[in-house]
Amino acid sequence: MRGLELVRHADRVEAAIESGQAAKSALVASWRRSSKLHHLDPAGARPPMRLSDGELREARERIAPLLRAAQPSMDRLYQAVGAAGCCVLLADRDGIPLERRGCPADDHTFEDWGLWTGAVWSEQREGTNGIGTCLVEQRPLTIDRDQHFFTRNTALSCTAVPIYDAHAQLAGVLDVSSCRADRTDAFASLILLAAGEASRRIEAELFRDTFAKARIVLTPSTEVHGSGLLAIDGDDLVIGATRAARLALGMAPDRPLRPVPAADLLCGSEPRTEHLGDAERATVQRALARAQGNVSAAAKALGVSRATLHRKLNRFGLKAH
Repeated sequence: MRGLELVRHADRVEAAIESGQAAKSALVASWRRSSKLHHLDPAGARPPMRLSDGELREARERIAPLLRAAQPSMDRLYQAVGAAGCCVLLADRDGIPLERRGCPADDHTFEDWGLWTGAVWSEQREGTNGIGTCLVEQRPLTIDRDQHFFTRNTALSCTAVPIYDAHAQLAGVLDVSSCRADRTDAFASLILLAAGEASRRIEAELFRDTFAKARIVLTPSTEVHGSGLLAIDGDDLVIGATRAARLALGMAPDRPLRPVPAADLLCGSEPRTEHLGDAERATVQRALARAQGNVSAAAKALGVSRATLHRKLNRFGLKAH
């Protein structure tokens, strides 16, 4: 029976590839890449390739900041889905899971399937699968059972979402996988939602760690991209932006970010002409605000005399409160 199942799935995959459906179906396009580009056989039975212990340590060291940022969100996500027989995996951009959460009672099953740290789940090695195909297409997706390229993976249901680093570059994938046959479409949708929220929390934590000395500003939420984060330095220049923020503000996500005045980026208008007097006026206002309107304290903070500060207040038309 198993042999017949292997043949049927392999035949269905190959028939879909030859039918020309790749132009209309993202799934079939992935199957086609697996077959034609990576020269894989859907009936192939070899297990996933695994890194050595030394290679695994080196891979973890390369993404240590991401692993640190991901710990709390992976814990929360596993608490939500673990009781339903799911494991949670964090893979790097090469498709290698480097961190995992799972129920000890299910560990043997998942390890046999290769859903384990150090296994290689790139599309190049494993054909169409949640982690590998998510990396290629850079979008949230679910590869459910017989949507996998290899017949040996058709017992798996895998939901994956991409994770971007603080510079808007693809950093890895957060994956929730199950070997249970009773996972419904409705539950898969809930998993996709939960995984998406977890990935955004990981990105935010990584961004804050990267720009720990900057002021972090939340950008307005959009229906398509949601809200993002900006890092603004002491000179009011935007020095960092998450991928969501770049897309929402019309910035190219794949180009290095050059510092830009926060007001120019957030006000949605043409950059305004500035004068040195504007900067001095703003400095005086900030000093007064910090001193809660106390002119003597503000003057001391600015390193000028009280009389000098009064002259500046008169020149700028400002009043101490």
